[in-house]
Amino acid sequence: MTHRVHPYIFRLGINTTWKSRWFNEKKYKDYLREDTVVREWLRKKLRAAHIDAIEIERSPTTMNIIIRTSRPGILIGRGGEWAEKLKQEIAKKISGINKNAAADKRDLKLTVEEVKTPEAHAAIVGQMIADDLEKRLPFRRVLKQTSEKVIQSKGVEGVKIAISGRLDGSEMARYEWIKKGRIPLQTLRAHIDYAQKEAYTTYGVIGIKVWIYKGQIFEEKKNV
Repeated sequence: MTHRVHPYIFRLGINTTWKSRWFNEKKYKDYLREDTVVREWLRKKLRAAHIDAIEIERSPTTMNIIIRTSRPGILIGRGGEWAEKLKQEIAKKISGINKNAAADKRDLKLTVEEVKTPEAHAAIVGQMIADDLEKRLPFRRVLKQTSEKVIQSKGVEGVKIAISGRLDGSEMARYEWIKKGRIPLQTLRAHIDYAQKEAYTTYGVIGIKVWIYKGQIFEEKKNV
């Protein structure tokens, strides 16, 4: 049986960093639960906004939620009204998770960052594939067209897309994949973006996995 490791976790501290950046020994359990529930809730709520990553930073007085998306207009709204409404909903969600959140007197800050090249980010590509499959487009055409778009993006050297489930409504589930370029999963200095998504069709759930290779990252040589 093979041992599978998440490509992002495999490279923590080498060319990737933690998506929750804080430490609090006394409230570690409460804060970790907050991060996990809020991040999962935001991914489901903002599915149409094509979210790339949700990062959380904490200080003794501030909690900053950074949302990277290819459609910032959907989150911000006219004059920032939707962003303010989302901020209030997040605060309400946190108070429901942690009863002591109000006593902490933390300021909640929401930062929305735009992703300039969405085809070079695995999470956004996976959501684009899910949207196409839910529209009942032929899966082979979706795989081919998406992989060609990704490989043509600036800085991308390889892409692999795999889908599994009742494809095109077939009675038996199967696994299909397409690959262009290189995907060196065992090279630690390789910058590999990975994401898993689900497409909810009338025939059932189709799982989607996307790997995008963006070249190798080398440490800068320091002048002694």
